[in-house]
Amino acid sequence: MRTFTCQCGNTLHFANTRCVSCGLMLGFMPDEKTLSAFTKHDKGVWRSATNGRLYRQCKNYSVQDVCNWMIPFEEHGELCASCQLTQTIPNLDQPDNRRLWFRMENAKRRLLYTLYKLELPVVSRQQDPQQGLGFEFLEDQTEDEYGNELTVKNFVTTGHNAGIITLDLKEAEPSSRVKMREEMNEQYRTLVGHFRHESGHYYWDRLVRNSHWLTEYRELFGDERLDYTYALQHYYEQGPAPEWHKVWVSAYASMHPWEDWAETWAHYLHMVDTLETASNFDFSVSSHQVIDPLQQLPQSTEAKSEAHFNQLYNDWCRLTAVLNALNRSMGLDDAYPFVISNIATDKLRFVHRVISEACNT
Repeated sequence: MRTFTCQCGNTLHFANTRCVSCGLMLGFMPDEKTLSAFTKHDKGVWRSATNGRLYRQCKNYSVQDVCNWMIPFEEHGELCASCQLTQTIPNLDQPDNRRLWFRMENAKRRLLYTLYKLELPVVSRQQDPQQGLGFEFLEDQTEDEYGNELTVKNFVTTGHNAGIITLDLKEAEPSSRVKMREEMNEQYRTLVGHFRHESGHYYWDRLVRNSHWLTEYRELFGDERLDYTYALQHYYEQGPAPEWHKVWVSAYASMHPWEDWAETWAHYLHMVDTLETASNFDFSVSSHQVIDPLQQLPQSTEAKSEAHFNQLYNDWCRLTAVLNALNRSMGLDDAYPFVISNIATDKLRFVHRVISEACNT
């Protein structure tokens, strides 16, 4: 994620709602993919300092204070392009749920920013009621047992089904997420990571299923027609495949070809988003300037796409070595606890090629 600049020259960050220097209201304009300062034009109408156009605040900005995106004045509806995708919000009668909802929406907006920058298709449920993208933020349902003890009636499972991405609200609570990470013996578990992973399932359906990519996908990732329920049960009973790190980007990726794709897809989004951040801060490693892969989009020809991926991947390897060294100097866990094998690199290269075709179509 890059930083932005206010009309007064102050540096702005993606989630900001007010400039601490000049005091102007801020809002993200999805049509421009940038954060801008705004001045009041009329009741409920604001003028952007970036392009001079008129906008309205998303209702979840003006009323709920969980969003900072704007709506072009000429467009209809009360919700921005991001909030329109949310099908189910948490129960706001629960005191902590607004805070958790804010964290969910913030992570979702980071995902959407990357998808927009990669020029990937984001089709809403309104556009495609059967397969369009949507999000549900749910929590376990509890019931009173004998008047004094709450028991769980229905558990929420984070996952994807026909375009709908469901996330367990507990994942927005750091203590719960860390506890789950320890129980699952995972090295990496973040809220934005969940969004990126589940979006991988959505884009497998849109970009790979029934496409010319399917044969090559099966050669690299395996046959997705394998029994998913059996694979899931086997994974949780027996653990990941032996020496999984030689073939997969994560232990969970070894569970089933669908999960291998989703984990690899998420990893690719980790790479391009972090590299954009490093490039935005003019970062270089041993005189190698880090590229911004979201500015230099994947190329249309195979040779150019391959060269672009090689540069991206080499920058990533250099950058993550520095990130881990810095964290160790602070006594923290590695920021990047992964070792990418040649096979896993080929899978990342495949994701890059699929995205190259999608954004050049």
